[in-house]
Amino acid sequence: MPCIAFRHNGFVILFDVGECCQKQLIKYKIGFGKIRHVFISHLHLDHFLGVFGLIETLRLCTNVSEETFNIYSPNDFRKLLFNKWPFIKCHRLKNNLTFQFNGFSVKAFRVKHEQEAFGFVIKEDDKIKFYEEKAKELGIKGEMFKVLLEKGKIEVNGKKIKLEDVSYIKKGRKIVYTGDTAFSENIVKESINANVLIHEATFDETMEEDAKKKLHSTVKDAAITTEKANVKTLILTHISARYKKEDEAMLINQAKKYYGGKIIIAHDNTIIKL
Repeated sequence: MPCIAFRHNGFVILFDVGECCQKQLIKYKIGFGKIRHVFISHLHLDHFLGVFGLIETLRLCTNVSEETFNIYSPNDFRKLLFNKWPFIKCHRLKNNLTFQFNGFSVKAFRVKHEQEAFGFVIKEDDKIKFYEEKAKELGIKGEMFKVLLEKGKIEVNGKKIKLEDVSYIKKGRKIVYTGDTAFSENIVKESINANVLIHEATFDETMEEDAKKKLHSTVKDAAITTEKANVKTLILTHISARYKKEDEAMLINQAKKYYGGKIIIAHDNTIIKL
C-alpha cells in the first residue's frame, strides 16, 4: 500500500499511510517513534488505513502529553477517528496551502481524482552562498559574514559592500508526489525543474480509456508530465497488480518514448538519496 517516508536531517514525514506501514517502517529501520507529521493525499482507504495503528503505537510508546501528532488531509480527518486522543491535531488541506518545517516546506496542490485529492511539493529552503574567493579578496572574514547576512551590507576598509556583491542564491532541492490522479497540467506547473517526481502510473498506455474513466494515470501520462516539467528523475508508483515483475521493462520502455531522463519503478524499500 502507498507510503512514502521523507527524511531530512533526521526528521521524518510520511506521505500517505497505507496498511502495514508500521511493519515496513520496522523492517527497513525507519524510526517511526519520532514521526509527528503525516500527509494524506486523499481519503481512499488504501492511502490512510495505516494511520490508526500508528496512532495507537505512538500513544503507548511515547510521551504524548508533551508532543503532537499532526495529520494533514482533505476534509476533517478527526471525524474518522474513534479514539480522539488529545495529542492528535488534524489540519485540513487546501489548494496552495504551505506548511513550513525546519529547512524545508510542504505545499499541497489539487490534482484530478474521484474526490478531493492533493499532490505535494516538498521544497528545501533556498540558501545564501558566498563567493569565497571574492569575499576573501575584499577582506571579509569571521563574524563579518554573519553581520553581512543580518544587515545586508557591511563596510570593510572604508569600502561599502552589499550582500549581493559577494553572494548568490542556491536553489533548494525539490520533490513532487502526485498521489492518485489523472493527467493534470497543474502537476506540470508544480513540478517545474524538480529533482524528483513521484507519479502514479496505474496503467500502461494501451489502457488509456480505463485510466480516464477511473481518473488515474498511464505510464505515458506520467512520462509526458515529467518531460514537460523538465524533471531530473521520474519514479513510477501505484502500478496496478495486473503488472508483474516481467512487465516492468515494457512499462519503462513506454515511458522512455515520452521522457528522456532517469526512470525508476518503485518497490518496497526503494531509496532515493538527493
